[in-house]
Amino acid sequence: MTRLFLVRHAPTHAKGMVGWTDLPADLADTPALDRLSAHLPDDALVISSDLTRCVATADALQGDRRRLPHDHGLREIHFGDWELRRFDEIEAEDPDHITAFWREPGPVRPPGGESWHDMRARTDAAVDRLLAAHAGETLVIVAHFGMILGQLERALGVPTTEVFAQKIDNLSVTELEHHPAGWRVGQVNHRP
Repeated sequence: MTRLFLVRHAPTHAKGMVGWTDLPADLADTPALDRLSAHLPDDALVISSDLTRCVATADALQGDRRRLPHDHGLREIHFGDWELRRFDEIEAEDPDHITAFWREPGPVRPPGGESWHDMRARTDAAVDRLLAAHAGETLVIVAHFGMILGQLERALGVPTTEVFAQKIDNLSVTELEHHPAGWRVGQVNHRP
């Protein structure tokens, strides 16, 4: 059994759609970071997306845990031309496209960006590499809303639209276990 503790990075306070834009994390809530770090297993390996907000959050949580190299494959969905833009701005310009993106999230891509299926293929491959390299170990993966939802969708075996109803807060942890026979879901969106 391999245990995954999927942690969403600290907040960025951006007001638009943030995917691959490399924004810093607000790490001012040290009590929340301390509680989260204390909740995570001491023997876990820590890895993060290569975006600054995840790297900084992982640094704050690492403690004495061993660190693995950052992984580009764990990034958030790439919103392309929609990066850092508000939903209402995009809706005013291209209502059908953005409505389709959220209503039928699988195959629809933002201009110059990734579809949900693209992001899932990339993040699933990154997690599969980690599972193969670290079978039987415990991993803390500091990543993004979309990546965590995608892994939850995978573990639960539910449609994308169903998992989109799940909240994933900043500095929350979602616990998954991977067994030879499949997945087990533990706590979701837990804030220690």
